[in-house]
Amino acid sequence: MEAYQAVRQRLASGDTVLLDGGIGTELVRRGVRWRWHGLRTDPEAVRAVHEDYVRAGADVIRTNTFQLNHRTYLNVFRDRDHMRRIGAPDLDRRATDLVRLAVRLARQAAEAGSRRPAVAGVLSPLNHCFRPDLALSDAEAEAEHREIALAMADEGVDLFLLESMNTVREALAALRAARQTGRPVWVSFVLGPEGRVLGGEPLADAAAAVAAGGAAAVLVNCVPPDDVTRALPVLLRAVSVPAGGFAHIGRFDPPSWKFEFFPQFTGTDEWPPERYAAVADAWRRAGARILGGCCGTTPAHVAVLRRTLDAAAAR
Repeated sequence: MEAYQAVRQRLASGDTVLLDGGIGTELVRRGVRWRWHGLRTDPEAVRAVHEDYVRAGADVIRTNTFQLNHRTYLNVFRDRDHMRRIGAPDLDRRATDLVRLAVRLARQAAEAGSRRPAVAGVLSPLNHCFRPDLALSDAEAEAEHREIALAMADEGVDLFLLESMNTVREALAALRAARQTGRPVWVSFVLGPEGRVLGGEPLADAAAAVAAGGAAAVLVNCVPPDDVTRALPVLLRAVSVPAGGFAHIGRFDPPSWKFEFFPQFTGTDEWPPERYAAVADAWRRAGARILGGCCGTTPAHVAVLRRTLDAAAAR
């Protein structure tokens, strides 16, 4: 938790905290097939991505656990009995085992050098992040998020980042689950093109709800940079906790976000690091206190953004 205290102090003093960038898309860019999030086949590559973000200057690095949960495996089968009957013998525990490994790899990277970034355990929607219609009941969601959060806390995450939450209901369920560990929790929403949470709720209402529920920060992510620009004034009016955003660059190109496929965004060359950093710095000037990159961004984007933020702080 010492690493998070440094983050908390930066936020309290009005400084900007820098997140890392894309993980799944960066692994694919490096030639890693994203089966099992690369955790079984290429753990060294996963750790190397984290290490590169640490060297780039990230204050917070995220675990490689986006959309990694039991539900992803269970949805392949009719029900748990069917999964136990014909599925591999470790499917009941595979997600938890991989989550624990993901946290260990991030912790190793965070502790390898002279800098000590905080490690954020990523919890995401239990079903596809772009399908709010698939959200589970509140009780189911809270129970499944709690299991993941407890495993992450046991492995030593400093905070939780609820990433790409697509309904207020699931965001609140995951928030309750993660807060039971005693770690601080940041909540980030994915938006539709009209600027509402993807499930249809007004962003201001969603932000206020999670802030009232104990979220230590509220963000938006997994949307184009222009959507972050439009969303930030809404967040800043809705909450008094730190707000921010981290955008994706390029275009989503499925099939993707499944263990047997390659998550990828095409057209990312339209957003070189300097262009992304300039837009993100405008978010800082507008009042954002937490910035980073989502799908398609790389350690190079984070490094340029680090230099941009440091130059602004020196003025």
